[in-house]
Amino acid sequence: MIKKVKKLEVVVLQLPTKKRYQENLDRLLKIIKEESDKKILVAPEVYLTGYDYDHLETAAIFSVKAIKTLKKIIDDQVLALTVILKDGDDFVNQAVVIHKHKVVYKQNKAKLFKMGDEDIYLTPGKKKKIKPFMIEGISYALLICFELRFKGLWKQIEGAEVVLLPVRWGAPRKKHLEVLSQALAVMNQCYVLVSNSSDLDMANSSAIISPDADVVMNDERERIEADVDLRQVKKMRRYIVMD
Repeated sequence: MIKKVKKLEVVVLQLPTKKRYQENLDRLLKIIKEESDKKILVAPEVYLTGYDYDHLETAAIFSVKAIKTLKKIIDDQVLALTVILKDGDDFVNQAVVIHKHKVVYKQNKAKLFKMGDEDIYLTPGKKKKIKPFMIEGISYALLICFELRFKGLWKQIEGAEVVLLPVRWGAPRKKHLEVLSQALAVMNQCYVLVSNSSDLDMANSSAIISPDADVVMNDERERIEADVDLRQVKKMRRYIVMD
């Protein structure tokens, strides 16, 4: 029987994506090593390659190699990120969660952002596959960027104690990201871990948000750190019953 840890040290990353893929991977590997005491790490959406539509085949090949490298070094930690991969003849934006040297969960982005031409270049995943999953007795869920806007998906992930939210969210809609992610934490009485790109046209706003809507956020930092206290989730769900 797995004994659930009550407190988890977590870090959400707020990093720019460089044109050279290997530079991004090297930066991530360095951070993982430096943050070896953290239980959960979340990287921004497609951090390793960006939406490099002109070189999707190359991005997908690199992503496969990067996942193999990351699996070798991720042991007790939980790492969440999204990558461009090839699925048959199609390309997808796939979230992968790595733990104990394995991909323990994967989920293709189901809601593609048309303003960013994602629907032209990528194939959407199945919405029904977005649901909570367990790691060491803790219930997680994952939404990818634009999916945060769909209240029906909030319903699908009810019960999750920790929601992982890798995004590549633009600066003009910065307030939307902050309001929606905080609302999700309050509505679903869970922690929400937001990791956004810090590219010049991005919103930053990476954050660790509690069920009480306590927010740890700093647009000037590349790493946002805090504790996830699962007792707060339990407390809120007992205090405000949502039946």
